[in-house]
Amino acid sequence: MAIIRKLEAVKTKQDHLLSVQDLSFSEVTNILNQAKTFISLNKSASKKTDILRGKTQINLFFEPSTRTQSSFELAGKRLGADVMSMNIVNSAIKKGETLIDTAMTLNAMHPDIIVIRHQDSGAPNLLSQKVNCSVINAGDGSREHPTQALLDALTIINRKGMIEGLKIAICGDILHSRVARSNIYLMNMLGAKINVVGPKTLLPRSIECLGVKAFTDMKKGLDNCDIVMMLRLQNERMHGSFLPSPREYYEYFGLTPDKLKMAKKNALIMHPGPMNRGVEIDTNLADDINRSVIREQVELGVAVRMACLKIFCKKTQ
Repeated sequence: MAIIRKLEAVKTKQDHLLSVQDLSFSEVTNILNQAKTFISLNKSASKKTDILRGKTQINLFFEPSTRTQSSFELAGKRLGADVMSMNIVNSAIKKGETLIDTAMTLNAMHPDIIVIRHQDSGAPNLLSQKVNCSVINAGDGSREHPTQALLDALTIINRKGMIEGLKIAICGDILHSRVARSNIYLMNMLGAKINVVGPKTLLPRSIECLGVKAFTDMKKGLDNCDIVMMLRLQNERMHGSFLPSPREYYEYFGLTPDKLKMAKKNALIMHPGPMNRGVEIDTNLADDINRSVIREQVELGVAVRMACLKIFCKKTQ
């Protein structure tokens, strides 16, 4: 069964994109189909449309971001929306304003959609209850990062044709990773078999309840895998000693040519970025034009976020 297929117009039941878990299979398929239509547009000489002309998009990023923030900004502008990215450093938030007060202030400006990244899990859900527009979660604490999982799915489908039946290894800091959680939910929904690999200190308790197999040995976890998805060490969320040293982590859990031999010969290498080269992944593997799809993830991320903005912004009409 192909994951991307022609569907009649699918109306998304959700007003917001807060979690992969909120989406049905048909809604995920609709987003991926919409995103696929934007891939060629993003490669053309004229990249702009007027799909969201007259709509206002506010990007509210409480954490540092390069890929996600610039991707959402480009996506909104290419759809013709008026895009405002708030500078948190110079905002009233630095003067002690709460998220709820910020939400009420922004709501008074009548935006059509707000894209939020926040260090606290559940912040986008709280925001969605206080505004009259759609809210897209661009990452909240260690909870979820739905658009990253969606772009990862599109990247895999673009290369492999489908996800159902593939064996995917998600490796690294599983405990603190919102990318890992969203991908576990989505890849399970799409029929993949998932291994999670990491040191015991970075594997959540009872992680196998999410329908994955857990490994503390990298070579065993990568055995016969089609996709190797590396994760960034979330040092900013580690309060305590989780790792002996970056050097030892690379020795046992960094992706190296020797460990990659355990995966299939045509296995793809993925990483959400930013990468810590020489800690999470070998530099030559990260830049391998035949196996690494890291740059393709960034490219398709714009298409996926265009699809999400189009679908969820239309909910405000």
